Amino acid sequence: MAGSWFTLSSLFVVLLSGLVLAIITLENTKYKGEVVEYSSKGWMRESFVWDEENKRFLVSNMEGGVGEIRLQDGGSDGGGLREETVVKDLEYLGNGTLGLQIDPIRNRLLVVIADPFGLRYSALAAYDLKTWERLYFTKLCGPESITHANDVDLDPEGNAYVTDTKQNIIWKVSSDGSTVSVLSNPVFASQSSKLFFKGLGLNGIVYHPDGFLLVVHMCSGAIIKSSLDGVDVSVVNMSSPMVLGDGLVLLSPEKMVVVGTPSARLLESRDGWKSAQLTHRYVGPMHRFATAGTIKNGKVFVNHMFGFGFGNGKHIITEAIFRPLGGPS
Repeated sequence: MAGSWFTLSSLFVVLLSGLVLAIITLENTKYKGEVVEYSSKGWMRESFVWDEENKRFLVSNMEGGVGEIRLQDGGSDGGGLREETVVKDLEYLGNGTLGLQIDPIRNRLLVVIADPFGLRYSALAAYDLKTWERLYFTKLCGPESITHANDVDLDPEGNAYVTDTKQNIIWKVSSDGSTVSVLSNPVFASQSSKLFFKGLGLNGIVYHPDGFLLVVHMCSGAIIKSSLDGVDVSVVNMSSPMVLGDGLVLLSPEKMVVVGTPSARLLESRDGWKSAQLTHRYVGPMHRFATAGTIKNGKVFVNHMFGFGFGNGKHIITEAIFRPLGGPS
């Protein structure tokens, strides 16, 4: 018995040592393209967006609130960049922020609020990008139902569309936050998981300029095309499902990036998103888990969930250098 315990303990130590060594190796890897490193008081940053007018990244916080990283400003941490809190709202204290989207026409930031671990709270808030005054706060669900608001995008009229990963619905919030409706369709919830677990459904969402929505279903990898009222819904025909797809970035009417393990994939459609083909792939620091993307100076940048380091979390944002399928790495 003692010998068995010793063998199991030794095996655990070997596996743990191998994992630590692998992480150290990955942390020391030099990635191609621009890399933005910054320190933060938190360890989990689920989403981000580039604010071109103010030359800064805005990042969501799992512990609640919104931070900014101004690239032109140095920090006190060895001359590096630091995340500074710009929003800390007592209205949803104890909940985290997830999806972010800038509404440039109305000069505001849309912020998804959720209880990512207890799954009992979902809301959407809008803040002025200059003053950080809260413009509206709209509770979507909770605590009576299981819910997990996740990502958001908006149409030209300012209506917001928020995915609920647990309920497999899309919340539609009016431009002033006063009216909420639900887009519900059997297609949203009928996708079969291609993983050993279930429960992670609708996630990243983008508004297409032709007047429809594209959404990724995380466990199945399906890309779903939906009308703005949720009535006309179909699954985009693809030979390669986007399993573990998290965030979406629309590069053009025909091209879209799916962010998520393994880092990011580029899809192209020639028929209005009835079908799509996987054409390029980007592989970054997978141990940090890619969760969202944004466009900065015409390039795609990828956010990674987890920070590493001692004391404050050390986070990285990487430029996605895409390689064609079958091409050199």
